Amino acid sequence: MQALNFPAFPFRFKNSENKTYIFDVIRKKFVQLQAEEWVRQHLIWYLIHHKNYPLSLMNVEKKLQVNGLLKRYDLVVFKKTGDIHILAECKAPTVKITQDSFDQTARYNKVLNSNYLIVTNGLDHYYCQQLLEEEKYRFLKSIPEYIP
Repeated sequence: MQALNFPAFPFRFKNSENKTYIFDVIRKKFVQLQAEEWVRQHLIWYLIHHKNYPLSLMNVEKKLQVNGLLKRYDLVVFKKTGDIHILAECKAPTVKITQDSFDQTARYNKVLNSNYLIVTNGLDHYYCQQLLEEEKYRFLKSIPEYIP
């Protein structure tokens, strides 16, 4: 897999039937390694090991209904209250981050109402804070560290 703009992490891999799988610490199982999954796993480890977010507050690929359509988010990080703190959208490294990427994440966030958004393809990372009262987003240099 392609090197990404994240630190190196000690991932676990296995091969089966000519396919490579990576261990997902959130789902606690091996999942097929595809380009978007490679980015998601790096982001998960980054949030855990560099931003100190507890694994127990993370959730991956759950369904949500957006404008009457069933969609799946890539990753959310909850607050201890159960509210969503971070919504992350992961793209394959070959997918350029465009306005459409932000629009997709913003549509999901109208349902989820998270405080922070991450849009990444593993090479380029964009971090935003939702400003509810002003109805806009503020771009950040990084996602804030977890505060218990």
